[in-house]
Amino acid sequence: MNETGQRIASDGFSLDDEQRRAIEHERDHYEQPQAACIEALKIVQRRHGWVPDAAIPAIAQVLGVRPADVEGVATFYSLIFRQPVGRHVILVCDSSVCFLNDFEALREALSARLGIEFGQTTEDGRFTLLPVCCLGACDRGPALMIDDQTYGPVAPEDVADLLEGFS
Repeated sequence: MNETGQRIASDGFSLDDEQRRAIEHERDHYEQPQAACIEALKIVQRRHGWVPDAAIPAIAQVLGVRPADVEGVATFYSLIFRQPVGRHVILVCDSSVCFLNDFEALREALSARLGIEFGQTTEDGRFTLLPVCCLGACDRGPALMIDDQTYGPVAPEDVADLLEGFS
């Protein structure tokens, strides 16, 4: 335990009091504490930008579930980032609708502008580029999401202006 009474994992990770309270609050909304796993993971991700491996047992302890239960949710849910990401995460929809509406040209424009491929982060740590199987914006394909905002349809020539709004 540290000086504030927080339990610290052997690698130094700990949930702060605010995160712990927020996770407990989510847990208390459900009959089964496992149901709060996604929200608990999101709480940690909002604070750290991603969910480090050492956060899994810390979250499990607060929820009162096995670490394997939390790990299973964290690895299944594609919007939980298990490694560091850039300040802004760009999710490019590669669903069949977006694919048919020129997904490839959009992906190529993003890769060229950012100098990275899917799964990579720009050298300055500004952007991470990831595919996502669906953004639910089939009427606006090809679509992408930057942070929590969905854009579409996005043409390759729109990429430069769109990215300029993110520092």
